[in-house]
Amino acid sequence: MNDSFFFKITPTLRSRSVPVTFLRRFSYKDIKNATDGFSRVIGTSSHGASYKAKFQNGRFAVVKEIHLVDQQDDDSFYREVQLLGRLHHRHIVALNGFSVGRKRFLVFENVENGSLKEHLNDPLKTPLDWRIRQKIAVGVAAALEYLHFFCDPPVYHVSISSSTIMLDENYNAKLSDVGLLGSGSDHITARRTSSYNERTGQVYGNIMYELGLLILELITGQSSDKTGTDLSQWIEESCFPTSIHNMIDPDLGNDYDSREVKGLLAVARFCIKSADEPNSFTPQIYRYLQKKVSILLS
Repeated sequence: MNDSFFFKITPTLRSRSVPVTFLRRFSYKDIKNATDGFSRVIGTSSHGASYKAKFQNGRFAVVKEIHLVDQQDDDSFYREVQLLGRLHHRHIVALNGFSVGRKRFLVFENVENGSLKEHLNDPLKTPLDWRIRQKIAVGVAAALEYLHFFCDPPVYHVSISSSTIMLDENYNAKLSDVGLLGSGSDHITARRTSSYNERTGQVYGNIMYELGLLILELITGQSSDKTGTDLSQWIEESCFPTSIHNMIDPDLGNDYDSREVKGLLAVARFCIKSADEPNSFTPQIYRYLQKKVSILLS
């Protein structure tokens, strides 16, 4: 297949002030044909529907429609395309192109194994083993380190959940909801009892809270969408160490290292407790998880 179909350099596209370069620009007709008339819906969000797409060269992709409030948001869309086009990390779903005109779309790489949520909740799928679950936690942490410490400016608009984490053919985690016009962690804010405003430190705290819940979901197999509050309360209780064995996902059987489970639970607890004091967070959490994965893969 010709990869240049997705990575064709296009002429600079400008709104009033923001250039967009080095991304494929698709026509509305391209998108309509690839999604079979917008019939291949795979999900919806506040920004619009997401579609499975197959282009003429046989290459698959995921197309996300972006709804704008009004035309005054044009610059926001172009800035978003420019931002996402500059992100290059093995644990972040890559933006391959965009479309403007009658409607606005972002075209992302296709990730073969679907979402983490499917693998944790679909009884027809082979359960994820302990090694893969650890690798997923490390991959997410590595992506966050890149977004927070190696991007200029730092990217804080990111949603972390089993629904937004995709798995490639080797079960490497890829964040799929990054910077989408400020989507960020607003749904977590609504679930939590703390009153958060829009300051960066507090958004950062929400991200840490989400990371903690994700680790708990990997260990317990329980959906954080439904039991997030219960999971966070459990790990903050003084008696939680005595109930760890009962909380481990039955799909794991006895195929896990109890010391490693306790180590990840300590990380999850730290993330959840740090959510209320986000300025106390340091990159050490990433280093700890990355060290664990290097041992696993050696």
